[in-house]
Amino acid sequence: MLSQALKLLRPKQWVKGLLVLAAPLFTNRLYALSDWTRIFLAFASITAASSATYIFNDWKDRDRDKVHPKKKHRPIASGAVSGTAAIAIGGLCLTVAAGTAGLLGLTFSTVIAVYLILQISYNLGLKHVAVADVFVLSSGYVIRAALGAIAIDVAISRWLYFCTGLLALFVSFGKRYAELRGTGTTGRAVLEQYNTEGLKAMIYVAAAGASLSYGIYAIESPTGKSHPLLVITTIWVYYGVLRYLHLLFGQNEGGEPESLFLKDPHLLVSVAMFLLSSLAAMKLSTP
Repeated sequence: MLSQALKLLRPKQWVKGLLVLAAPLFTNRLYALSDWTRIFLAFASITAASSATYIFNDWKDRDRDKVHPKKKHRPIASGAVSGTAAIAIGGLCLTVAAGTAGLLGLTFSTVIAVYLILQISYNLGLKHVAVADVFVLSSGYVIRAALGAIAIDVAISRWLYFCTGLLALFVSFGKRYAELRGTGTTGRAVLEQYNTEGLKAMIYVAAAGASLSYGIYAIESPTGKSHPLLVITTIWVYYGVLRYLHLLFGQNEGGEPESLFLKDPHLLVSVAMFLLSSLAAMKLSTP
């Protein structure tokens, strides 16, 4: 029961919460130990909120999931966790999310509420609307980055938010493409509204936009101009984007981006080197 309850929380998805580190990283505040309590609270709040939305989604779609080749093994669909227990766990997650958000102030709590509203809207209907479904999912990534900035009361470049959103669109459209290739229109109802050629075009647009916007951020933003070595990090962003395209189109991967990023050594190295080079650039380079 305990292992199934943990599975219900979807711990693989918690890695997305690390986006709260974007603001501390690019404002050179990772070294401020006094900020780490607030960063941890931000991570805990958005992680608990996201787990609550996943539980709501699984509970709502339990009947549909029972006939899905993969989703039928989810805790609620398989019967390993009862609907009553799932609702209780989801309520606990919401309590944790609200409690930790409250410790970080009204603005932070408001953004968490916006995140929950968007996710509920997605589960109640927007997930069945092509393009809108991906935009709502991608907004969660931008919100996570914004929450990190709000938690430590700093401003980060709008270019970075723009880049985060485009990267999220890139990965999310890639996921839809992989799902369509893998299970056809039986995997999700919204897949009936997509086709592979259209999704390819969306993926290319998002990939190019994300790469270009990050390059502009690293060179032209106030942060980039204050820390010229930040341009080195673009190597790892571009490599990661192209590697993901290779896996998506060449290896038919991408249906579960969070798992792919954890198992592909090239993507792991890209992320690690991006973080290390970003830390070095922020610490060593000067105007």
